[in-house]
Amino acid sequence: MAELFRRTGPLIAWMALLTTLLWVAFMIVLPQVMMVDFSFRPSLPPSKIGGPEDVYTLKNYATLWANTIHRGIFFKTIWSSMLVTVLALAVCYPIAYHLAQVARGQAAALLIVALIVPFWVNEILRTFAWFLILSRNGIFNSALVGLGLIDRPIQFIDGNIGVMIGMVYAYILFMVFPLYNAMESLDRHQIEAARDLGASTWRIHWRVVIPHAKPGIAVGCIMTFMLSAGTIAVPRLLGGPRSRWFTEVIYSWFFDGGDWNQGAAYAFALLILCIVFILVMMRLFRVSLQDIAK
Repeated sequence: MAELFRRTGPLIAWMALLTTLLWVAFMIVLPQVMMVDFSFRPSLPPSKIGGPEDVYTLKNYATLWANTIHRGIFFKTIWSSMLVTVLALAVCYPIAYHLAQVARGQAAALLIVALIVPFWVNEILRTFAWFLILSRNGIFNSALVGLGLIDRPIQFIDGNIGVMIGMVYAYILFMVFPLYNAMESLDRHQIEAARDLGASTWRIHWRVVIPHAKPGIAVGCIMTFMLSAGTIAVPRLLGGPRSRWFTEVIYSWFFDGGDWNQGAAYAFALLILCIVFILVMMRLFRVSLQDIAK
């Protein structure tokens, strides 16, 4: 904070600080407070709001627990989001390491551009492109059938496979760049010293690279998990009834059923689980908020 005032002067610094506080208050804190309030109130017609029936209750949360279908979708969404996070980490770790420690000059620049340029396209269009690739008569199935690897097309859409692929691709940058940012600051001499001492590649990564990149891994996992758990576009386009996401249930409560109180309870339950995941990741990687902020 002192550095901000020193660099920009008191007027600019106070304006920036006030703008940030207003944005956080009106765009984050206030909507969340309203959602919590809605979640503990019954769904009533406008004429009864504020009357004797308008009291705080746990009925909306009890509905989530009592509805076995919605409860199953809820836990499946959490588990699937964790799986997407693990898959994204497995795919992005070698890419980030290559960018930070191996690629040089133009090769590194071209790789970064290749990662960024596809994301200039809207997420809906990118997801629909995967729908065309993975559909029953899409490019991937046609190639597999043409090569004689399968007898008939595989149903990637209307299942979890297509959703997983689409999510890993959709949020790849949110995993790559935190990892890259952490690995870039690693002194290459440490890797060379470990290699000279006879350490294997696996041991170098386990004892040198991964401990140094823990904040980046934590940030990437948190961002990927949060985005995966809260997405609605990817499961709607690449999934089906068997791969329904909890956000689709929330959407139905708000806009199809018109029950904002029940939808708020479902949304707040998802938020609580996401916060628990963040705390677990910070505990697992032994990082603090200050480490993540770097």
